[in-house]
Amino acid sequence: MISADHLKRIAAWSRDLNEQEIETARAGIVERSFKANEFICMRGDQFEYWLGVVTGLVTVGTGSRDGKAVSFTGLTNGAWFGEGTVLKNEARRYDAVAVRDTRLALMDRATFMWLFENSVGFNRFLVRLLNERLGQFMGLLEHGRMLDAKARLARSIATLFNPFLYPDMSRHLDITQEELGAISGISRQNTNQCLKALEKEGLLRVEYGGVTIVDLEKLRGYGE
Repeated sequence: MISADHLKRIAAWSRDLNEQEIETARAGIVERSFKANEFICMRGDQFEYWLGVVTGLVTVGTGSRDGKAVSFTGLTNGAWFGEGTVLKNEARRYDAVAVRDTRLALMDRATFMWLFENSVGFNRFLVRLLNERLGQFMGLLEHGRMLDAKARLARSIATLFNPFLYPDMSRHLDITQEELGAISGISRQNTNQCLKALEKEGLLRVEYGGVTIVDLEKLRGYGE
């Protein structure tokens, strides 16, 4: 069981719960660490947890039989994911991989369903979360079909600064170029070239071990 204060630090949704709901939530959560490149869950797994990123970076995607990998999105500190699978009580439809050493909070399905059935605040959060997630994935579909590599990278970076999905993010993102390439679906070399171009255009600053966003709105609409 985690403490109530720790829960509020790692889960923005818990800040709108009453005392009984907080007690139930924290009793149903454990934390677990994953090494870089370790699978958290694989497509087809019966992995009955709602997951929150405490620290680290996770990619969600899938792969084909011929080895081609497709990344859907990256998930940073404060992100919670997997609610659809838990609600439907089905096998995972994607792979989740720790890109770097990552610590996750795991809420068991019984606790999730109790909050779903009893907490107005939790349900409000879920409705907005699902709506934001739908918009994010519709955007990713558009990016993949219509935009070049530089625009895909710009939009992928911008998605990591969604204030609802990642509520405690600053304008600096601790992430390597290899990690950015993994969540954008482009090579590290291409990522490097695209970052330099975006920096030259004044949209971000490339720094050691990360990037700082200068113009988030232009990144969000890049390529239009």
